Amino acid sequence: MEMGSGDLHPAIAPLSYLLGTWRGQGEGGYPTINSFNYGEELLFSHSGKPVIAYTQKTWKLGSGEPMHAETGFLRPKPDGTIEFVIAQSTGLLELQKGTYNAQDKVIKLHSELVGNASKVREISRVFELVNEELSYVVEMGTNLTSLQPHLRATLRKL
Repeated sequence: MEMGSGDLHPAIAPLSYLLGTWRGQGEGGYPTINSFNYGEELLFSHSGKPVIAYTQKTWKLGSGEPMHAETGFLRPKPDGTIEFVIAQSTGLLELQKGTYNAQDKVIKLHSELVGNASKVREISRVFELVNEELSYVVEMGTNLTSLQPHLRATLRKL
């Protein structure tokens, strides 16, 4: 699954700016938890298929102790729609659907399905590339709270 193995599939060409390893810092919060900061690394890679593979890991900034991890696939379609299938280390599963704008380098997603979750009902994710920095915002809704910001981070390509 090395980046650059095989030719780039035309379906993922509009999102080829994502390919590579990104590293940075994020902050998390929610009405029901204490806010926290974290380090993060994202890897977007391809195998010549019309999908982009995604792996994410986060760690505590002070100690480097591992925190969260998730993996999945971005599945862009020629009409500007996109699916993002994600498995989290917590056991939670997401099927995100939305749109991408290759010119503005924005991907907007909202969960069609959140599986194996006792409290989480919906999740939205927005990725944006500005000045060579990839930032995202994750919003979450639970059985007690409506959709609201949970995580945000800014990363630079290594």
